[in-house]
This record gives sequence, C-alpha cells and structure tokens, in this order.
Amino acid sequence: MPDDNDLPLEEAPQAPAAPSEESIAAGDDQEPAPETLIRLALIDLQSRRDNLQQEIEALQQRKEQLDQEMAASFAGQSDAIARRVKGFQEYLGGALQGLAQSVETLELVAQPVVVKPSPLDAQAAEAAAEQAMANASGAPALADTFRPDEELIRSNLKRFLEQPDFYAEPWKLRRSLDDSDIALLEDWFFNQGGRGAQASRGSRPRNVLVGAALIAVIGELYGDQFQTLVLAGQPERLGDWRRGLQDALGLGREDFGPSSGIVLFERGDALVERADRLEERGEVPLILIDAAERVVDIPVLQFPLWLAFAAGPGETYDYDEDLL
Repeated sequence: MPDDNDLPLEEAPQAPAAPSEESIAAGDDQEPAPETLIRLALIDLQSRRDNLQQEIEALQQRKEQLDQEMAASFAGQSDAIARRVKGFQEYLGGALQGLAQSVETLELVAQPVVVKPSPLDAQAAEAAAEQAMANASGAPALADTFRPDEELIRSNLKRFLEQPDFYAEPWKLRRSLDDSDIALLEDWFFNQGGRGAQASRGSRPRNVLVGAALIAVIGELYGDQFQTLVLAGQPERLGDWRRGLQDALGLGREDFGPSSGIVLFERGDALVERADRLEERGEVPLILIDAAERVVDIPVLQFPLWLAFAAGPGETYDYDEDLL
C-alpha cells in the first residue's frame, strides 16, 4: 500500500503579495475619473462667475458715470433754456409796453376821402367854361371831354355797325354792334363825358361786347397810355369778362395781368390802388363795372373814365347766386 508519505503534497495557499512602495506612490497620484471632471467643471464655473462679476461691476460703474453726466448736462441745458426764456419774456414785455403806448397816441378818427382832380377833369372844366361863354343861345352842348376827337369816335362807332371782321388785328373789335349799342356808347362819350352808368344790355356777354368796343375806341385815342380795369365781384364773372374780351378783341392770356392791357379785380379797393398808380405814371385808367355789382365804392367814381352797367329788373340771376 502506498504510504501516506508517498502522496503528493497539496500546494499550500499563497498569501497575497504585499504592495510595493512604487504601486502605493502611483495610487496616491491618481483619482477616480468622475471626481476629476466634476472638480475641473467647478473650477471653470468659478472662473466664469468671477469674470461675470467683474463685468457687472464695470457696467455698474459705467451706468453711474452716465447718470452723473446726464444729470449735469440736463441741468446745464435747463439753465440755458431758462436764461433764454427770461430774456424773451423781458423783450416781449418791453415790446407790448411800447405797443400800448403807441396805441394810446393814435388818433382813432376816420380820415376823410380826398378826391384828387384828374387832368382830364380840369381840361373838361376849362372847355365847358369856354363853351358856355361861346354858346350865347343856351343850346345844350356836348360833353367837351371827347369833343376834339368826336369825328374819330363817330367813325369808329359807325364801322362797328358793319359786318364783323373776324381777322382784325388784336385790340380791334372783331364783332359788330347794333343801333342800340351805338346809342349807348354815343351817350356815354358825348353826354356823360366818359364817366357814368348805362343800362345793362340784358346779359353779361352783351355788356362785355359793348365794353370791348369801348376799349377799341379808347385804344385809338390814347394808344398804350391807358389800361382797362374790370371790376366783378366773383371769379366766375371775371372769367366771363376774360373770355368775352379775348373773343371780341382777339387777345391772348398774356394780355391780362398787372403789366398787361387788362386787369381783373374782385375788390374795389385794389382797383382804386391800381388806378392811382396809373395816374401817377401819367396813364389813364378805363374802369368797367359789371352789372352784378350792386354797390360801387365812392373812390372808384373819382377817376375820369368809368362805365358801370346797371342791371335791369330781370337780371337777378347774379343776386340769386350770392344768396346760395
């Protein structure tokens, strides 16, 4: 039998080897990976927080600086504005005080209208005196304003009764008149002496035609030394006069205006100012007054040549338009 001593000996369990000093030193230098990442992230966040805090503090300081600058600037502007307002207030007070003193010294009395005699009136007065002395028989004499030009005027009026000349030169009458129109013009020239009212011809176009004939005759007498002033109170009426005179005299739009031959007026005071300037330059104003003008200012009647058309009982259409 085999001897127990002959059995193979069992390997005794080996004790774990003790760690070496090198392995212990290497273990101390290394940490688990998750903890390392967390610690690095915290360090990075802390660094960012510190940077943001510094930026916030810098912005806060900038804000305080801007607030100080704005406060100082607004105060300066307010002071300058206050000085300007104060100066304007003092100036306005002085101006109002001076205006009040000027008003107190004004004489609020209506000044009388001074009618300046026209050279034609003086000539007419002298001629009338001479004619009164010459006519011992006491027979009624013609108005002497146009007596020297009676033959020229009558020849032109006679020509207006003939067939119309549609191709006549500008400022020549291109239409014809009837006997009643000629009678009206003769009465105005030789009985009224070139200033007076005549009965309307029944419509504005007929009145404009008579006015055109009058302009043509006055043009023969005075040449370029006169200007026609038309008074009508509304633009529509002035438009009728413009179109009618253009057609009857062969005129263009350039012939109407302050520096042209015909001037249109809606107000009498403006017409009077223009007529005064014409007389100062030695020119003659010819004033034509529309039949719709119910009231004519007295200063208009001081000028030597004016013709007012008096509306008849049936010519009320213009008055009805004024009431609308």
